[in-house]
Amino acid sequence: MWLIFILHLFIGSTLAGSAVIAALVVGFDDMTGILIAAAIGFVAAVPVSWLVARKIKELS
Repeated sequence: MWLIFILHLFIGSTLAGSAVIAALVVGFDDMTGILIAAAIGFVAAVPVSWLVARKIKELS
């Protein structure tokens, strides 16, 4: 469980940052668009973190 939280710190910030950059490129340059993009990236990182943690545990 701790591995998922640690991975989520890194994966969540990466996906949230990428989503904010994508939102800015598309033209959502208001605060609402940026916050929604960051939240979507942060939430999308939950299953990704779980999958990465599962693969790491399988390999070790």
